[in-house]
Amino acid sequence: MPVPPTFSLALVQMRCAPDRDPNLDNAVRQIRAAGAAGAQVVCLPELFLGPYFCQRQDPAIFDLAEPVPGPTTEHLSAVARDTNTVVVASIFERRTAGLYHNTAAVIDADGKLLGTYRKMHIPDDPLYYEKYYFAPGDLGWRVFDTRHAKIGTLVCWDQWYPEAARLTAMHGAELIVYPTAIGWHPAEKAQYGTAQHQAWEMMQRAHAIGNGVYVAAVNRVGHEGPAGGGLEFWGASFVSDPFGVLLARGDHAREELLLAECDRRRIEEVRRNWPFLRDRRIDAYGGLTRRLID
Repeated sequence: MPVPPTFSLALVQMRCAPDRDPNLDNAVRQIRAAGAAGAQVVCLPELFLGPYFCQRQDPAIFDLAEPVPGPTTEHLSAVARDTNTVVVASIFERRTAGLYHNTAAVIDADGKLLGTYRKMHIPDDPLYYEKYYFAPGDLGWRVFDTRHAKIGTLVCWDQWYPEAARLTAMHGAELIVYPTAIGWHPAEKAQYGTAQHQAWEMMQRAHAIGNGVYVAAVNRVGHEGPAGGGLEFWGASFVSDPFGVLLARGDHAREELLLAECDRRRIEEVRRNWPFLRDRRIDAYGGLTRRLID
């Protein structure tokens, strides 16, 4: 059966409530709305089931983790099947007692859980204390051949690493999606906010250009944490085509459902005219496996 020339992508930019069930209900509503609008692939933000808990270190928070497959993937599998959509969902995975991951689950349009990607790069910054909660991923760079597209899944902090995007593209991704939870420290926003956001978007659009693939980042919105502190998540979810052209970009503050049409012919066109994969000097990159060359 011929592969259609296009596929339709939706990003669910959402505000995360304090409790799990309202967030899951909101995500399900948005998946259904996306399917009704013609979307074939729907992506949710990082750890969408609740507030971004990594702002503090609290052992009680491990109780929020769940197995994969588990309750959330089972619930979303039914919705994916009902809407004929591929769903990418970010979950706090309990692998076993004392071992947890920040995991993206990919559910095909027939409701089957195709597999998972475990976040490889784990940050440890003020209010992003992820190393306390998550072990680094051990599944490698993954691409899922879904009913509607070949999707590579990376997660948030992975966004800053060209090696991650390159290796995912080399596995055959047509689209790389980044479930994300990123925002401003309110005290820094006036001085650094614009540059921080621009760097974030620019880096990922560069991944699209360098690899000739579609790239999408889906972020949350809203302030979480104490007044005058915490994090203000900057939204601005976006879809980039294979030459860095923005097809959609969300607001900084509003919940939104972003839709974009992705044309596979554009991948072929860009890679023919900008043949970066052809001209890579694969014989000369051994140094990349070292921490520093000194």
